[in-house]
Amino acid sequence: MKVPEDLTQILVRRWMMRADLTKHLACTGIDNIAEAITLLELNNWDLVAAINGVIPQENGILQRKDTISPFNSKGIAVPPPSSSSSSSSPPSSSASAFCPITPSSRHIVERQPRLLNFRVEYRQRSVELVLEEGNTVGEIKQILETELGVPVSKMQLKGWKSGDVSDSTVLRSLHLPKNNSLYVLTPDIAPTASTSKNSALQDSLNQNFLLVISHREAQRDYNLNFPGSRTIQEVKRNISDLTNIPVRHQQWEGWPASASDDSMTLALSGISYPCHHLSVCRRSSPANAQEPTEECADVHMISDSEGDDYEDASEFGVDDSEMFGVGSSSCRKSPMMPENSENETDALIHFTSEFSSRYGETHPMFFIGSLEAASQEAFHGKARDRKLLAIYLHNDDSVLSNVFCSQMMCADSIVSYLSQNFITWAWDVTKEANKSRLLTMCTRHFGSVVTQTIRTYKTDQFPLLLIVMGKRTSNEVLNVIQGNTTVDELMMRLMGAMEIFTAQQQEDIKDEDEREAREMVKREQDEAYRLSLEADRKKREAQEREEAEQFRLEQMRKEQEEEKEAIRLSLEQALPPEPDEESGEQISKLRIRTPSGEFLERRFLGSCKLQVLFDFVASKGYPFEEFKLLTTFPRRNVSDESNQHLCL
Repeated sequence: MKVPEDLTQILVRRWMMRADLTKHLACTGIDNIAEAITLLELNNWDLVAAINGVIPQENGILQRKDTISPFNSKGIAVPPPSSSSSSSSPPSSSASAFCPITPSSRHIVERQPRLLNFRVEYRQRSVELVLEEGNTVGEIKQILETELGVPVSKMQLKGWKSGDVSDSTVLRSLHLPKNNSLYVLTPDIAPTASTSKNSALQDSLNQNFLLVISHREAQRDYNLNFPGSRTIQEVKRNISDLTNIPVRHQQWEGWPASASDDSMTLALSGISYPCHHLSVCRRSSPANAQEPTEECADVHMISDSEGDDYEDASEFGVDDSEMFGVGSSSCRKSPMMPENSENETDALIHFTSEFSSRYGETHPMFFIGSLEAASQEAFHGKARDRKLLAIYLHNDDSVLSNVFCSQMMCADSIVSYLSQNFITWAWDVTKEANKSRLLTMCTRHFGSVVTQTIRTYKTDQFPLLLIVMGKRTSNEVLNVIQGNTTVDELMMRLMGAMEIFTAQQQEDIKDEDEREAREMVKREQDEAYRLSLEADRKKREAQEREEAEQFRLEQMRKEQEEEKEAIRLSLEQALPPEPDEESGEQISKLRIRTPSGEFLERRFLGSCKLQVLFDFVASKGYPFEEFKLLTTFPRRNVSDESNQHLCL
């Protein structure tokens, strides 16, 4: 069977790329295949430029065959040919121009630090810096603090191709080209009158530009919104995801002449505001494209995308993972969610962290917890506090994922609307194990209909945004938003779901208010009945206490009367007998008027003491402690003279 010519060219080119990768690993000593591929991509698969980017030529380590002695199979250096022979021999190709560095000779290689050039713009000033790639971002800020007089704490360094980076990030880990353009933002420092031009630049960086990009081959237009702080390189990467055209193979029309550097922001590129028209197509012969010159090599390296894919040759039986020993997706980025996490909380924490590192800190606040906990938070509070549940399903294998995340999920309007009205829960279904786990959770919480709905969507239709509304008996999926949408369409569908939810919420609030009113009346009736019972109980207890007190007082009164009666009887019995008038002794007859007007009469011996008189009066019911005994004339109180005799 005759192999088609196009397939032959593709296979030959791929095997040449594999050979270049092998030689790059051998010459530079790099063990990470993903890093080696990235360096080759940044240099448009120019092996000479890629190796010199790691080991500069001025160190004398990597030279052409005609300037360094090659090694034989045993690692012994072979003398170089004479100058005459070398001058007459034709130059060798880049594929065979380097001698391998064997393990026995690798210890003589001393890697020199690579220098990076930075042009930093701040208001009306421009600072040129040259640093080693071993420096950190924080060290750049410290130098800029001295040059610009801006404190590091109030400085934001923008323009990195990898998005926001921390101060501890090492420049080597960013795989930067030799020439880089950055700019400094100071939102906490108000611009002065002399910085009005820079204030306009700051405003343009915050503006949104609408790029109408026409894909000529597919005859399709893309309307994409980008902030002015985005770079041309980031636009090309997003178009690569949409059109499946690698950045190095994109041919553009419509960029202004001032947009000569892909690291330039849209605000500085000179494009029209608020709308600018562009067109893109695939280069007719990317394999035979002219090699970049040394002067513009940095521009090409900035344009290259770390996530560019090679042409898909799986239909011809050629697998990229077999060619390079590793899958292309694993070389580009770490998974959004680890496989077989112990619990859902850990998986969501990893997802949020990875999402922030890829697309920035401006994104919806993902609920950290299980799907059941997210449902409880959204559906099972008071009717006024309930929200819709937005389930974001991510799939790295879909070409729409990057654009949907960066353009839709990170748009300020979408982030604000989701935060105010939704509980947002996310999951990554790239791995089959994670997808099976999600389907199990959906079956348990939402039923088999939702699970079957998710199964019907193919990989290229992801990511998905499921809008779920809680109802009295079961939860209902209001809408399933696919990845091939726009910000305006996404906002309209979210608002449409919100209208349905608001109507249902108003009914739930009305029912809840009526139910609470009925329960309030019942509680008031129960409280009134309880208070009535409490009042009756207190009244009964008070009456019982009063009766008990009366009984006690009555008993005390009876006891006192009995005691008085007993004393009276004892005094009456103790009185001496009343003397006879005819007795020969001196006798006194006394007449005593009581308070009631009654008179008491009795005879007493003159020799008796007044105490006998007192005992007599007490025996008649007038005890000595309660009454006084007075004489009529002269009026005298004799109560204290109990020892006196009557005759006195």
